[in-house]
Amino acid sequence: MTHPGLALPRKIAILPGDGIGSEVTAIGRRVLELYRDKKGWPLELWDLDLGADRYLRDGTTLPKEVFEEVRDRCGAILLGALGDPRVPGLEHARDILFGFRFGLDLFANVRPCKALDDALVPLKGKGKADVDFVVFRENTEGVYVGMGGNFKKGTPDEVAINEDLHTRKGVERIIRAAFEHARTHGKKTVHMADKSNAMRAVGDLWQRTFQLVAKDYPNIVAKHVYVDALCLYLLQDPSRFQVIVTNNLFGDIVTDLAAALHGGLGIAASASIHVAEGGASRVGLFEPVHGSAPDIAGQDKANPLATVLTVGMLLSHLGYPDEEARLEAIVGKALREKQCTPDVGGTLGTRATGAYVLEQLARELS
Repeated sequence: MTHPGLALPRKIAILPGDGIGSEVTAIGRRVLELYRDKKGWPLELWDLDLGADRYLRDGTTLPKEVFEEVRDRCGAILLGALGDPRVPGLEHARDILFGFRFGLDLFANVRPCKALDDALVPLKGKGKADVDFVVFRENTEGVYVGMGGNFKKGTPDEVAINEDLHTRKGVERIIRAAFEHARTHGKKTVHMADKSNAMRAVGDLWQRTFQLVAKDYPNIVAKHVYVDALCLYLLQDPSRFQVIVTNNLFGDIVTDLAAALHGGLGIAASASIHVAEGGASRVGLFEPVHGSAPDIAGQDKANPLATVLTVGMLLSHLGYPDEEARLEAIVGKALREKQCTPDVGGTLGTRATGAYVLEQLARELS
């Protein structure tokens, strides 16, 4: 995780969202409360009533005044999950998630892939020592800008076009963020993944920019890999990777594959941040990547450990880097002792798993 070079506000906007979001976010909130109450840290927790329920009630998605308060007075956003079958067009989710992502220019989506228990690595002959890398996914460009449309829609002659937009500025800053992470964390290699043999114009921009930025980091080995080959290599030997940087679409795909290497989406954390010179310089968005899972909402089945790890990234962003390692160690202990949900080898429900984590944390903070 990139640590801040500037002092950030300790106000945290908490947005549980939809589905299982409220269940896992409640545990994340309790983690933050423990740090506030037992360590005396000046963490101000601000609960936001935004999500599908609010949208269906009065049509609200992301009010301007809420966005401005988050932008100007918060250091972080903790987001549970967004998505509800009652809103099939996902209008609320798009406004909230993209509103923060694009409105705050959170161009770096950071996804750690670190196995915390040998038993969760699904590759024959591989263990947790082999799975420890981070993916930097460009977060504000590519196909996600929504450029394109349909012509003659619904007819046999229909044409559908989506534009894949990349700028030199956008490409350079995500690549530089990846190299900076490698430099500050003692990593020796950075892999850039593209599909330049098919997407020549975009690939040429990424290739040239990658080579140019790499010159500023002579002690780090810069390697290129096609994204399809990357997927193969990750399954063959993930230990060859330390830092991966790629575009928005490929990053979306690769990070879900990577999550399978360390236990699945139930323990996959993420951060969306803006990295300026000296470190993260503005409010960041932190969310577990498992989605709202409406099919198991309210059943005490959701895995809260991704949220706990996400809170660790959030605290690191606010200037408490040691707590990311502390929470990671507690999650690792929960996994080893099977004090966790069934998807990662345990028998507990959401609340009991959370209670175990909170008990361990409270003991350490006392």
